[in-house]
Amino acid sequence: MLSLIATLQTLGFAAKDRLRSEKGATAVEYGIMVALIAVVIIVAVTTLGGQINTAFTSIVDGLKPKVAP
Repeated sequence: MLSLIATLQTLGFAAKDRLRSEKGATAVEYGIMVALIAVVIIVAVTTLGGQINTAFTSIVDGLKPKVAP
């Protein structure tokens, strides 16, 4: 019976230590940072997408061989 009580007490202490651990908080912070970085990238691509497309189109048009009339 004493062994059972000791085992339950050990499990209780282990659970208490896991709840005090800050690993979960750190993971949440990293998750928020990744989400914010993704939002910044999406906004930048959306904002600059048209300008970049125009620049590449003019480069491609400049590289095409000109046909003599």
